[in-house]
Formats: sequence, structure tokens, C-alpha cells
Amino acid sequence: MAPLTEQDLHASLQLLRAASAAGGDTQSFARACIDALPALVASEITTLSICDLRRGQRTVIGSPDNRLSAQDRACFDRHFDTHPLVRFHAHQAGRGARRISDSIPFTRFRETALYDEYYRRIRIDHALALPIQVDAETLVSLVLNRRRPDFSERDCAVLELVREPLSQIYRHARALERARATLDALLALNDVGSEAAVAANAAPSPRRQARAHRRPLAAATLDSALLTGREREVIHWVAAGKTDRDVGALLGCSHRTVQKHLERIYAKLGVETRTAAVMRALKIDLH
Repeated sequence: MAPLTEQDLHASLQLLRAASAAGGDTQSFARACIDALPALVASEITTLSICDLRRGQRTVIGSPDNRLSAQDRACFDRHFDTHPLVRFHAHQAGRGARRISDSIPFTRFRETALYDEYYRRIRIDHALALPIQVDAETLVSLVLNRRRPDFSERDCAVLELVREPLSQIYRHARALERARATLDALLALNDVGSEAAVAANAAPSPRRQARAHRRPLAAATLDSALLTGREREVIHWVAAGKTDRDVGALLGCSHRTVQKHLERIYAKLGVETRTAAVMRALKIDLH
């Protein structure tokens, strides 16, 4: 292992502090790491890469946000299974920080279709991946990319120093995220049950009947035609637990565009929150 300096140790500690202080969700964890990592290891593009190993697709949260377009990401996915870092960490059960050049010399890598169609396109020559979760279905890595020079032994050593603590922080954030989603769903179901009970026991009044008549988006009258095709895609991924940035990556648009779609969905479904929108949308055909 390359010797580390006091400055390296200080930067490592700052990264871990930022990651642990972030909110308990994947998005906040990713943003904290992406902002702090370049102070530890220089990088032109820094991402949290979530690879779906069964589907052969990748979701990316990165900085700068606009550096990787939907077309760039599609190019990566075309070479998903042959990518040296995906093969090493996911298929060969490799562990630890890994450079592309650890698997294939740069002179040979430049001759590959992956380099020609993806890395040349985004003006990057070298990549270094730090896996923080690997299982049969998912590979989650922090990935640093730059043009010149290649990453050093010191870069690998300092990232390896923070790998296990970051992995623990990420698992904790995912557990909190799942717990919140479960709690929100239970609360929403409880609200729906309470509203149904009140409605069943309340005697209809002319005023209530008039209000119901003015609200054509009540649950009983919901129809899939209320939502456009893109809006149905958005609410489908929101129901699957994806963040706005995740949905944007999957649909090839910005997270702000996703937020605009959600605003229109809320208005059409007569709700004010993501959870309520999902619970209401579950009553209609999303496919």
C-alpha cells in the first residue's frame, strides 16, 4: 500500500464526516460523497453508480449534473457486461478500489468499442471505482473519472481506507430510506382507511354532495386516461422508491423535469404529497 500523509488522513476523515452527517437516504449520501471525494482524489466527473446486474443497466447520480447525457448513459449500458470494472467487482467477486488500467493496459483499452463509443465521447480516459455494496442483483460504486493522468497507487490506497466505513454508512442510509417508505405507506393506508370509515358513517348532506360533484378526481372516478404516458412512467418509478434524480436518469431527463411532471400529477390526482400520489395512482392502470 502506498504511504499516506497526514493531509490524506484529514481529507479521508472529512469525507466520512460529510457522508455520516448527510440525511438518511441514498440521494443525500451520494451528494455528500460526490462533493467531498474530489478533495481526496482529483476527479473531473464523480458519480454514485448503481448497476442493476440483472437488467444490465446503470443509474447514475453525478457531478457535474449535466456532464452525462441520456445518450451517454445509453452508450455505457450497451457495453455494461464487458466493462472491466463491472466484470471485476460484480462477476469476478473482486474487492477494493480498482482502476480500468488494473484490468487492461490503457493502450489496449483505447482500441476497445467501450472506449471509442463511451469514454472518448465524454472526454475521459481513466476511471477508478470504489465498490460500497455488491450482491447478486446490484453493484453500487463511487466512481471517479478523469482524462489525464491515470489514478495512482496512492489514490487507490486512500480510497481503500474509507471503503468499509462508507459501505456501512450507505447501508444505514438505505435501511432508513426503506423504513421511511414503509412507514409512509402504512400511514397512507391508515389515512385511506380512516377516510373510508368516516365516509361510510357520515350522512350525506347537500353541501357534501355538491363538493363531491365539483371534485371529478375522486378515487371512484379515477381512470388511467387522467395521466399522460410520461406521467404514468414517472409515478411508476416513484412508486418503486426512486428519487427524482433516479427517475430523471431512467427516463433521460433532468430531475427538475421530473418535479414538473409530479406537480401536474398531484394536480390531476387531487393530492399534495408523493405518498398520496402513489397510493391514489395504485388504483389505476399504470401500464
